Amino acid sequence: MYKNEFDKEFKKGLTYDSYFFYGAENYLIENYGDKVARTLANGEDISKLYFDDFNIESTIDLLSQSSLFSTTNIVLVKINKKVPKKELDKLVEMAFKNGDSKIIFCCFGDGDFKSMEGSFTKKTNSVFVRFYPLEEHEAKQILSEKSKELGLEIAQHDLEFLYTMHQKDLGLAICDLSKLAILDEPITSKTINLQCFGLGNVNIDEFMEKLLLGKNVNKDIYDLLEEGVDENALVYRISSFVNQLFMINSYLKIYGSLNILDIWGYQLPQKIANKQAALAIRFQQNDFLQMLSFLQELELELKSGKLISINSYFQARLRIFQK
Repeated sequence: MYKNEFDKEFKKGLTYDSYFFYGAENYLIENYGDKVARTLANGEDISKLYFDDFNIESTIDLLSQSSLFSTTNIVLVKINKKVPKKELDKLVEMAFKNGDSKIIFCCFGDGDFKSMEGSFTKKTNSVFVRFYPLEEHEAKQILSEKSKELGLEIAQHDLEFLYTMHQKDLGLAICDLSKLAILDEPITSKTINLQCFGLGNVNIDEFMEKLLLGKNVNKDIYDLLEEGVDENALVYRISSFVNQLFMINSYLKIYGSLNILDIWGYQLPQKIANKQAALAIRFQQNDFLQMLSFLQELELELKSGKLISINSYFQARLRIFQK
């Protein structure tokens, strides 16, 4: 089923026992899964199984249960791997036969998810929706609606600036809208430049990785500053990245596995998540303390107003940070 068809049915209040969302837009996959779950039941009745938490046994147990708070029991599954047909058919059949339970699959990544469509048919009162890359006007409309929902005062041309800054990645743009809402002030392109980091000539995550591995970042720093990234804002971004690695490192030590949504609070491509996890485990707890302390001191120095050339001093200090 196409997105537009599903939207019409959803507005009419038509529901299914099993849902399957997949395709090219991670933001839409996650958004539709969450939206359908919230529509079908309140929070207490939604059981969530994300990535490594998902297995056939636990899912069957959840579908077999009855809700304690209402007549509907929802199992929301977010995964990046294809579910074997035999297991998938069993879960869809269970949701169909148990009138109190419904299951929602949100599948991310490049897996062979299209072959899963055959398990979602009218016979079992189930539906699949495949999302295709959005047209630019559709993405801008979604951004506009999200900004209104967040109560943001932002002009359409500034929204377009944010979207273009992220190379038209809707999920990243919406993530930044949520961050900008905390400022409680009118948002302009200047604010976006100071508070957000796009994917222009320099890939920020690749730059961070090179920085922490002691590789040559002279050209990256030059390009970032040429693009208008403020030195203070870049220190803040580096600190946030190091803190994120610290959270990953700590989570892996405590739980022994990587749960993207628990750590980040939003979905990330699996390759990026794995790359950051591999980087995080290279460091000890004391390494993170030293890095964050260094960056905090650098931030104070940059804001002191005593530096003759902030640009030169900033680059020199980053080289010391690497050592």
